Amino acid sequence: MTRRRLPIGIQTFREMREENYYYVDKTPYIRRMIDEGKHYFLSRPRRFGKSLFLDTLKELFEGNEPLFDGLHIHDHRDWSVRHPVIRLSFGRGNFKEPGYLQTNLMAQLDAVERREGIKSDYTTAPERFAYLIEALHDRAGQSVAVLVDEYDKPILDALEVPEVARANRDFLRGLYATIKDSDAYIKFTFLTGVSKFSKVSLFSGLNNLTDITIDPHYSALCGYTEEDLETVFAPELSGLDRDQIREWYNGYSWRGEEKVYNPFDILLLFRNREFRAYWFETGTPTFLVNTLVDRGVSSIDLDDMLGSDELLSTFDVDDIATQALLFQTGYQTIHHTEPRGSLTYYRLGYPNQEVRQSLNRSLLNHLTGNPTQQAEHIARLYDLLLVNDFAGLKNLFKAFFASIPYQWHTNNDIANYEGYYASVFYSYFASVGLDIVVEDSSSHGRLDMAVRFNGNVYLFEFKVVELAPEGTAMAQLKQKRYADKYRDRGEPIHLIAVEFSRETRNLVGFETARA
Repeated sequence: MTRRRLPIGIQTFREMREENYYYVDKTPYIRRMIDEGKHYFLSRPRRFGKSLFLDTLKELFEGNEPLFDGLHIHDHRDWSVRHPVIRLSFGRGNFKEPGYLQTNLMAQLDAVERREGIKSDYTTAPERFAYLIEALHDRAGQSVAVLVDEYDKPILDALEVPEVARANRDFLRGLYATIKDSDAYIKFTFLTGVSKFSKVSLFSGLNNLTDITIDPHYSALCGYTEEDLETVFAPELSGLDRDQIREWYNGYSWRGEEKVYNPFDILLLFRNREFRAYWFETGTPTFLVNTLVDRGVSSIDLDDMLGSDELLSTFDVDDIATQALLFQTGYQTIHHTEPRGSLTYYRLGYPNQEVRQSLNRSLLNHLTGNPTQQAEHIARLYDLLLVNDFAGLKNLFKAFFASIPYQWHTNNDIANYEGYYASVFYSYFASVGLDIVVEDSSSHGRLDMAVRFNGNVYLFEFKVVELAPEGTAMAQLKQKRYADKYRDRGEPIHLIAVEFSRETRNLVGFETARA
């Protein structure tokens, strides 16, 4: 197969098709949507190809047939029928500024009117929007396609300024309600963004939207599948470890039979031929990390949380469920579905190594407030494990806990000290990218943490001395015979008993033994 250009940062369908870029055919999904419905909503994390899909819809409804030559939908459409398109995007602008949203939208409507040669006298956005839809319909004699990209960005950008976020939400509610009122003039509607705001808060006036966010039929609408890599991108795979690609970047699931890759990661991997946290590095999750820390969410819990349909939709300015925030922003994904009676629950966890490693590193940086020092600690941890220097590990972790500001402890009510210290250890090892299992159950009990690295197995048990006598951690490791479960590979097994003190806020015991 011939190598093509990598579409890094390309969001224009025409450019991809005319300039010899790789393109994964998503038009089967478009055909299904048009055949089965009319008004659609989809949320996906940033940089998953939403804008490109929206632009594909635009070119299709405008009837630009040559661009679709060779694609699935080409022979399933009457290209003589063309529909006017109104495309809005809230991808840029300072939406924290009061009143800016209306200015931004009016400028976009100005541009549409200039391009279409239409002029309205309305000074309010919903009325002007409705007039534009009807005028385009009447002039073309065909119904209108309405496409809205980053529909939620004006709210998300202003979450740290709640009064502005609420005002932006209320403004958008009125705008989107216009779509339902103009239904007689509309052929197709597609709204997309990162989050899924509750219908009551944002779409109360647009209650006829079909939400395909976790519809299994559309699970791979955004992102690349395993088949896409093996066919479309086959020329780029030479010299790269397929298992490593899966481990780093695969794993996103919206209830489909197969998981998908983040396109941004894959394209940069093919260009640079180096495994890095490309997607994570493009957006610092400051708001997310602050929320997790403020709510006392353990990093261990992030890889095993339960969310319901209702909970994953609980997203509003004043009510953001932790699971909804993590899932909608792409830091958690659906591992599997758990039906319980008439209700459906989803088991959530990290999608892949990139997210697990990078998010835990961000959590640790938040604790110390010193990223440079933290990077040194992580590198040191790796080096010490390579040679099984347990005395060095003890000193390293003592230095880390000592570096956490006293004010952090006084400002955070840690109900479960043992869980807190365990989560810090977990974040440390996860930030290195190691193979970790937490609370691993066996017939003898539940082990706190197991780590596999460099042909060795490390079994950890954590205790707080104020809650259990000294020596309890090592005694439990031996008495519960946790090592039995790990003997099958014949690898050296190390028992590590770690004891903490509430009073000193640090390690007071670090005992090791060979199993």
